[in-house]
Amino acid sequence: MPNDEIRDTPRSPELPLGPGAPKLIASVLNADLDRLSEVCGEMEQAGLDGIQWDVMDGRFVPNLTMGPATIAACRKATSLPFEAHLMIEEPERSIEQYAAAGCEYIIVHVEACRHLHRVLDAISSLDVRVGVALNPATPLEAIAHVTDLIDVLLLMTVNPGFGGQSYIESMKSKIRTARDLMSRWPDEAHLEVDGGISPSTIAGAASAGADWFVIGSALFKHEGGMEGAVNHMRAEASRAALDS
Repeated sequence: MPNDEIRDTPRSPELPLGPGAPKLIASVLNADLDRLSEVCGEMEQAGLDGIQWDVMDGRFVPNLTMGPATIAACRKATSLPFEAHLMIEEPERSIEQYAAAGCEYIIVHVEACRHLHRVLDAISSLDVRVGVALNPATPLEAIAHVTDLIDVLLLMTVNPGFGGQSYIESMKSKIRTARDLMSRWPDEAHLEVDGGISPSTIAGAASAGADWFVIGSALFKHEGGMEGAVNHMRAEASRAALDS
């Protein structure tokens, strides 16, 4: 789809910010690409709260995935909010295209931004929510001076680039520290985790303070189907959040 055809793709209502009931965000990385629009509709029917587009450039991470034209082509298939998780070098060159494709949230990696403050300002100017992602080994200090610009803090619980990886258990302390820090931020934001989230790992992340959870391969492998996966993981996360 040419760029001029995706400029005015309508967006969906945004999800509220700040800690609250767990929200489950579907990753399309393991979806059937031959019927991607249909799968997006099925995700909404299954009760998911949003869809994450894993955008990879083959440079920042080894894999190469979808671009803005694919996202725009699926925008009319669902009313769920879209977030573009840009696992790409120099994301500032592409953010306008992902906003135009209908994404309500654009998330960039601090490791990929030479001038992070400038990039986050540019995202905000597009009237979309601003997200920052941190790889597992990247310390929280990397965002210390841009907290007033962040709507979404995404902590990777695997190293990005591949689906189906195992959750890194040591990230629980990082999630807990992030939640403590975010309680002192000037504005509310939500704390999202991505990587290896499944029925057996979501409770640990929720008890540490995460409130948004990206679900990838576990969404498609559950014996109860997509809806069964959503119900199972939402129950586990809600129970853990209440007990924490």
